[in-house]
Amino acid sequence: QLQEQIERLKAKVRAKVEHPFHVVKNLFHYRKTRYRGLTKNTAQLFSLFGFANLLLSKRHLMRAHGINPSC
Repeated sequence: QLQEQIERLKAKVRAKVEHPFHVVKNLFHYRKTRYRGLTKNTAQLFSLFGFANLLLSKRHLMRAHGINPSC
């Protein structure tokens, strides 16, 4: 039973971390990258994850106000 509780806690953290990856990969179609330099790739990933966090926050706020987000 203790092991199940530990696994549930890990699953909660994992779910929160994997949602932005889902948005970046599936909604923004960022599945493969080609080498353009570490600085450019890093900057692009930071901006994509920033946009993903904004999108997820927008959805959360819209649900809190009773509005159904379309995407």
